[in-house]
Amino acid sequence: MPTAAKLIAAVYYALLGLLASALVMPLMPPDTIFGYFQPICAAIGAVCGWRIAGTLVGAPLRLALETGVRTIAVQVFYSVLGMAIYDMVLQSMKLRYDGPVEAVQAVFQISVDYLYIMLNGPLIATLLIGGAFGGVVAEWAAKRWR
Repeated sequence: MPTAAKLIAAVYYALLGLLASALVMPLMPPDTIFGYFQPICAAIGAVCGWRIAGTLVGAPLRLALETGVRTIAVQVFYSVLGMAIYDMVLQSMKLRYDGPVEAVQAVFQISVDYLYIMLNGPLIATLLIGGAFGGVVAEWAAKRWR
């Protein structure tokens, strides 16, 4: 059922996904093809905000902070996984893999490579602080518009 908390959380985490993707883009190699990177990150953020942060409202502040961090962790997981699958598909169209098992294994290696690139202080701080604040924003919206 749609609520104000779900809507506010979806918009907030979509914007946080846009900001995080803008911070990631300069960290990637110069020949990286981004395609729909930013809209996909925003869409994943909106879904995570709606489904996770928006549904777990009604808790004390400590749990709201934990909900926000959980939401951003899930958002990062699915964003990295989605972009690794996208990269694997691009590589498989160039016939870089001998079979489907090697392609699936490459998804995990590409994901680890992306996470290694994302080990950046400002990006991690933005994700943790922004994610925690998003849980508080969702909680505030739930209390404001019951």
